[in-house]
Amino acid sequence: MTEWLTQELALPGNLTVPEIVVSIILLSYLLEDLAIITAALLAADQAISPSLALMAIFIGIATGDIGLYGAGMLAAKWRGLRYRLLKNRGMRIVRARLKHQPLLNIALIRFIPGLRTIGFTLSGLFGIRFFHFMGAVLLATAAWTALIFFCIYQLGSISWLSDSEWKWVIAPCALAGLWSINRTSRKN
Repeated sequence: MTEWLTQELALPGNLTVPEIVVSIILLSYLLEDLAIITAALLAADQAISPSLALMAIFIGIATGDIGLYGAGMLAAKWRGLRYRLLKNRGMRIVRARLKHQPLLNIALIRFIPGLRTIGFTLSGLFGIRFFHFMGAVLLATAAWTALIFFCIYQLGSISWLSDSEWKWVIAPCALAGLWSINRTSRKN
């Protein structure tokens, strides 16, 4: 993977560990699942330590979630938007549910595909306490990230795959698998 990154993307050869960490964090802002898969395979390839890869993913995902919360807080400053949302019956129900059990609901939002962006933004807009929000986000992110990371890491560390070029086929297969799970669960 490191060779492909340097050849195909014209990155400088021998990426340093800090450059890999920053790349994982930035990738997590675009596609969280791809960042987890890439970090796990880079760790299995020994380009970065597993703990550092996991930390980079965690930082990227958590800061992205804080950004969504912050966007909601900024949106709350627009009086017309607040008025329209609070006038809407459905939004009043969402607000009541988020405020009633914020830890549980925010943690569930992390695991339900398609709800993260709107759910975390509405958490900021509706004034959910930041510490409740962060507690739920950190716990849910830790569970999700650890589960996916260690499954992919274990697959990438299998001895017959570790020396083969086929190890990197795991990435698109895992991404396709996660994508299909997300699509299936959205329909249900």
